[in-house]
Amino acid sequence: MFSLEGKNIVITGGASGIGKAISEKMSENGAHVHILENNTESGNETVTMIEAASGKASCYPCDVSKQAEVKEVIDVIATKGTIDVLINNAGIAHVGNIEGTTEEDMNRIYNVNVKGVYNCMKAAIPYMKEKGGVILNMASIASTVGISDRFAYSMSKGAVLTMTYSVAKDYLGYNIRCNSISPARIHTPFVDGFIKKNYPGEEEEMFKKLSKTQPIGRMGKPEEVANLALYLCSDEASFITGTDFPIDGGFIKLNG
Repeated sequence: MFSLEGKNIVITGGASGIGKAISEKMSENGAHVHILENNTESGNETVTMIEAASGKASCYPCDVSKQAEVKEVIDVIATKGTIDVLINNAGIAHVGNIEGTTEEDMNRIYNVNVKGVYNCMKAAIPYMKEKGGVILNMASIASTVGISDRFAYSMSKGAVLTMTYSVAKDYLGYNIRCNSISPARIHTPFVDGFIKKNYPGEEEEMFKKLSKTQPIGRMGKPEEVANLALYLCSDEASFITGTDFPIDGGFIKLNG
């Protein structure tokens, strides 16, 4: 089950955190992983790690906010075989309510989290239309519930969710499935860096506090998100499209 043997998977931001876990999981199950990464050093390190485990991976320097750059990279990947799966994982964060969000903040979040997803789908879908394919977008619990001080980030992830629904509807006839995953707080190096920067000397206490915001009592693991992504990108999920999958330790339904 869940074999991706012979499949080509394009993943943005596939060299760190959740993206890295997904890249590794997909390669373990037979896929050739094509990583689009702004940080090419991390991207090449991930490729080396995957190849050391007898997997197949390639890294391409790419700024997903630039449409011409994305199209050029996708066109190159398409010359090497079919594009079977696109995973839009790249994203950036911003802390602040509407008063604490500048126009520059808003544009920065929009360009990566919204336009980046649009750019990648627009470039990849023409290559999927002949044989079908899978698109998986990384949304967030902030797509559907209110999170304090996450105005711009929530805006962007709400857009990811509704883009998912729209593409799923429009490409039913082409056998292109489009779904999204909505994680709650996942323990990644980004979280550790955020805590260290904003709560120096209180790291352990703050980690426990943030962990307890999930009803299940802990943060999620990148590997747990990767397992869900594997299922949704596999043929075992062939009857699933136009659906968002929270992976949130009960946050959406059980808080309060």
